[in-house]
Amino acid sequence: MRNRELSPFLLYVFGFFLIWEWIRPIEQLTDTSYIWVFILFLLLSILMSFFRVKWIFSILIKVFYILFFINRLYYQEGFFYNGWLTAFLADLKHNTVLLFSRNWNDLSNDFCSFLFFILLWLMVYLLHYWLLKRQRIFIFFFLTLIYITVLDTFTHYSAKAAIVRTVVTGFAVMGMLSFYRMVVKEKVPIQYAASRKWMVLLSGMITLSVLIGIAAPKAAPIWPDPVPYLKGDKKYHADDNSMSLQTIGYGTNDEHLGGPFMGDNKTVFQIEAKGKHYWKVETKDMYTGKGWVLSPESEKIQFKIGDIVPVFPFSKNVQTDKETARVFPVEGYRFPHIIYPAGIRKIMSVHSNLGGGDTFSLDNKMERILVLGSNKQPIVPNLYTIEFDIPKYQAKDLRQTKKFDAKVMEPAMYKKYTQLPEELPQRVTDLAKKITSKEKNWFDKAKAVEKYFSRMEYTYEQKDVPMPGMNDDYVDQFLFETKRGYCNNFSSSMAVMLRTVGIPTRWVKGYNGGEFLQYSKTDPSKQIYELTNNNAHSWVEVYFPNQGWVPFEPTKGFSNDVAINYLDGTTTSSGPAAAVPVMKPVKKPDMETKNAKGSGKSADQKSMLKKIKVIFKNHWKLVGLVLFVALGVAGILYRFRGKWYPYLLLIRFRFRKKDENIGSAYLILLKQLNRYGVTRKEDQTLRNYARYVDAFFSTEEMTHFTSRYEQYLYHNQLPEGSWKETRKLWENLIKRTIA
Repeated sequence: MRNRELSPFLLYVFGFFLIWEWIRPIEQLTDTSYIWVFILFLLLSILMSFFRVKWIFSILIKVFYILFFINRLYYQEGFFYNGWLTAFLADLKHNTVLLFSRNWNDLSNDFCSFLFFILLWLMVYLLHYWLLKRQRIFIFFFLTLIYITVLDTFTHYSAKAAIVRTVVTGFAVMGMLSFYRMVVKEKVPIQYAASRKWMVLLSGMITLSVLIGIAAPKAAPIWPDPVPYLKGDKKYHADDNSMSLQTIGYGTNDEHLGGPFMGDNKTVFQIEAKGKHYWKVETKDMYTGKGWVLSPESEKIQFKIGDIVPVFPFSKNVQTDKETARVFPVEGYRFPHIIYPAGIRKIMSVHSNLGGGDTFSLDNKMERILVLGSNKQPIVPNLYTIEFDIPKYQAKDLRQTKKFDAKVMEPAMYKKYTQLPEELPQRVTDLAKKITSKEKNWFDKAKAVEKYFSRMEYTYEQKDVPMPGMNDDYVDQFLFETKRGYCNNFSSSMAVMLRTVGIPTRWVKGYNGGEFLQYSKTDPSKQIYELTNNNAHSWVEVYFPNQGWVPFEPTKGFSNDVAINYLDGTTTSSGPAAAVPVMKPVKKPDMETKNAKGSGKSADQKSMLKKIKVIFKNHWKLVGLVLFVALGVAGILYRFRGKWYPYLLLIRFRFRKKDENIGSAYLILLKQLNRYGVTRKEDQTLRNYARYVDAFFSTEEMTHFTSRYEQYLYHNQLPEGSWKETRKLWENLIKRTIA
């Protein structure tokens, strides 16, 4: 029996790594943060299952863990403040209704985290059932391989290392289970030497197979990749009728939108700022039915470093906060433009290897800013610092505009930004009118259209996106036929739909906020964000005469950083659910909002969690190694506990003097003897078992000790000093169990 004690531990370790492979891609493919919280919950659940913690205590510990971290991540109030739990339960009830009504896009983040915790809980239970009850793992192993290979094929997640890890782990688990199934079937007594030989051979086979697979030459594919063909990953070019696959990233030509693209995680910028922002490059105003172009007669405006940038996205009566940021284009970046937040005011400094950089050119139509060299030709900057304003809109001000008024907006400007092609299908206009029919002002109509794209029939997709045919309208095809696409599809559709109901819009290109990299070493109040080609993005700006250009984010799975005050003193994000008054206690704002506000204790707690996340992100190999070593040490200690645990028991009872200690000491001795391998049968009396133990160890100590224990058990009294007399017997028996 003792020879098999290491087996469950190793099975649980390998099972943990298999489930971990399901969690690894989540942080890359979704907006989920603090993955380490879920990994720690998974590890805690597996450890409690391994040590067979009583079910009631296991449930209590897991529930406490879930509630504690939901409070820590989503609520400002402390864990022991009763109000937050009431708010969470109410939120739980509301989201459950949304869940069963299949309105999944409106589920709150804390409810999604709660569901993820429950899913991990169930996976640990199933893991225990498959490994120890059924002793089968092939189905779970096979599903894991399918899961990571599908993600590798259809997303930007790279699963090369994951496949190797999964194969090694899966083969190890199946090899161990096969060995013990054969032992049980043949009723062969397990010997440590035999199991060790089996494990050595199994490890050698797996290691050799992996090394051969890595080192062996790989033949080039005979046929082209069938996935792009099967998914329709082709792009139509009107000039040569050819079909090709495009790559994500910023481009200058938007005349023919559509078609699939391949992801590209090549870094293009690093940003030092106090939070995430959307970074503009240019805007376009004329929709052709196939894409976007610029209206004619644009004007080039030149200005100097430190001058007010002649871009005015919002009016002066909008409240703003002033901030600065530094932008570092990476080596090899080839575009000479400046990326900037919507509220840019000044370009404070520019560094370039080509000289110059103190003069800029602005196209007043597309609002693209180019850096000019000493010869007045565009150059690529290496570093620049910008000053910008962050607007804080008031919903009551945004709702003031209900229709076009020539007194507050120039008719020529209104005509330009409500332009539509004559061939636009009528059903696009009909759909826009249907969506906005209940709203009375431009802002609520824009929010209604923005929210419309969160419906479940619209999906964010990068590869299975067709090009519109010669007779197809780009927006019409997306809205009524394919209903799948990426940012260009969503943003173009929102801009066009709002124009059909008389609301001026423009199409904006640039980059979303990117990924947090680390804290700034020169300014601890700022963070470094990394922007890759995958962060290239497009969105919509709507013009309100009394407010200026206000950004909206219709793309499914994305949210911008615009703050809108819906109620006095309550500032929330501009997401679809922002119009609903926030319950008290309020949930925590995003990390970026909190940094901008400079909040106190809550920001410090969030900062601590973010630092932990950075450690996991930047040193995950070291953390994994430490975890692996810790698990290995724990496994070794567990495997050889027979050599050190008896000494721990001896120390525990060394200084106890009360005679009542005989009862607990005897029960501990029974467990230790059973652990050693001298097992008591179910129908065996204590006296018979004591004689069996004495015969096994060639002694009479167990019989004498059992006699004293029965006296204590049945008469509930002992002569004074009984424990002192019998402790030596107990210690001798404990020492005999030292393996």
